[in-house]
Amino acid sequence: MANVGEVIVRADRLTDFVTAICEKDGSDPAEAALVAENLVQANLFGHDSHGVGMVPRYIENTRAGSCKRNWHAEIVVDNGPLITVDGGKGYGQVVAREAMQFGIDRAKEHGVCVVGLRNCHHIGRIGAWGEQCADAGLISTHYVNVHGHKSLVAPFAGAEARFTTNPYCCTIPGANGEHIVLDFATSQVAMGKVRVAYNKRDQMEPGLLIDHDGKPSTDPGVMWGNGPFGAILPFGLHKGGGLAVICDILAGALTGGLTHSPKTIKHDTGDIVNNMLSILIDPAKLGGDSVWQQDTQDFVAWVKSSRPQPGVEAVLVPGEPERMRRADRLAKGIAIDETTWAQLCDTARLVGLSEAEVCALSGV
Repeated sequence: MANVGEVIVRADRLTDFVTAICEKDGSDPAEAALVAENLVQANLFGHDSHGVGMVPRYIENTRAGSCKRNWHAEIVVDNGPLITVDGGKGYGQVVAREAMQFGIDRAKEHGVCVVGLRNCHHIGRIGAWGEQCADAGLISTHYVNVHGHKSLVAPFAGAEARFTTNPYCCTIPGANGEHIVLDFATSQVAMGKVRVAYNKRDQMEPGLLIDHDGKPSTDPGVMWGNGPFGAILPFGLHKGGGLAVICDILAGALTGGLTHSPKTIKHDTGDIVNNMLSILIDPAKLGGDSVWQQDTQDFVAWVKSSRPQPGVEAVLVPGEPERMRRADRLAKGIAIDETTWAQLCDTARLVGLSEAEVCALSGV
């Protein structure tokens, strides 16, 4: 397959474009801005799988009723430092942010808060919610599951998909906003990255995918099109496969949002339902600010002092690569493959933006 070209777009222009699409679709200005900023931030950090390429799917779901515009999070079970929040299938960029603010307020009061967030439309890059907690001075860990569409990821040693990419995140506050942000899918690769490769007509690296027969494949098409579908493999063999199972149970069953199973799978829709179990800790009420902050800084310095392997410039801690990519993309613009860009422009036309508006907002 021949590779497709790319369009380079400034982050501010891309944010305005996505904001206009969401507003025209019926989101109020505040919601549209939150969705756009979250998606563009994912692109800036280099996580294109969770960036503006999601917009066509989002608009498809708002029009189908599986994503509710202008909806807000609601605490439905309140036990002080333990709360359950229902997202009502509202935009994840809104309801997850509100749920984390509930958790931040409770953790500041009690020293800890466990938040069970359920029934949200796609909540995007999980690191964003860890960063929100870290900005408030809190340590947080997050377990996420996904249901509402077909299975994507095979369990360890399995030849058929049984769950989805089930992310895990842990974030630790750092000085000047330079937080430690560990955020990853428990699959070898996020489904969105397979979509990006498919749109670019690229092949995937070996060891990430299997086809319908359970055989290794580098073709992203085994996850797209009309099937028969293959599966993404879990990362780290039994370790990633095991963590994926834990994420589905903690985020899905424990919160009441349901696991990914025949009860929740919808083969004929693009529905995306996220549930998330979050644990927020105020370190000032556990070991004391001065102790943990200094020891964390000393440990990070010790880790980074390791001599890099040949061909590697420096040892980095989680969160640093994303900040470096963000600085680079802010300066140079965000590269979007032409297939994804065309889909974004088509979505803008679908919601009612005129051709002149599409050209003006997109800069093309």
